[in-house]
Amino acid sequence: MSLPAPADCLADSVIIDFRHPAVMALATSLRADDAQATAGHCFDWVRDRVEHCLDFRRDEVPVSASETLLAGTGFCYAKSHLLVALWRANSLPAALGYQRLTLDGPNPPYCVHGFAAVWLVDHGWYRCDPRGNSKPGIDCEFTPGHEKLAYPVDYPGECTYPGLWPEPPAELVSALRALPVASAFRKHPIDLVPQGLPMITEL
Repeated sequence: MSLPAPADCLADSVIIDFRHPAVMALATSLRADDAQATAGHCFDWVRDRVEHCLDFRRDEVPVSASETLLAGTGFCYAKSHLLVALWRANSLPAALGYQRLTLDGPNPPYCVHGFAAVWLVDHGWYRCDPRGNSKPGIDCEFTPGHEKLAYPVDYPGECTYPGLWPEPPAELVSALRALPVASAFRKHPIDLVPQGLPMITEL
């Protein structure tokens, strides 16, 4: 999976719906004098103001950017959708990235984890993770030039998938829409491979 061209990562869509009035209004309020500062304001807002549903024991399952903003909560995927939408609303090319991680500790089950990436002239594609620092041991920061994702790849079967995606995989959207409540994820974690990449079974 190659990296997308920045020009292909500016579109409004059903999931990255930055033209929604509430998303556009927030994006405008977070705009700064330069692109990197704007990107950082958007990152900090989503990381700190949208509650990760499992950390805060909330059961809503928003998917699109506007749903996530209006709910004020969501999985890592939903928070990334909102962050990408805020960036695109400010004319910053933005995309999505994914990891495969164990759900808890060194053993299966596995789940897919989502993060975001923004194109900055001085840095190229910069990956960062807005999932929130509300879980012990996580320290997500926006530090262009120094990547600081929420989770390291430590155990057999885990990986950070190569490439970035302009839109979330259709299978992920369908799996999220099928979750009756967020807490159901713990019993039935979503484990998928974006766009047909090979499944990683060992380091």
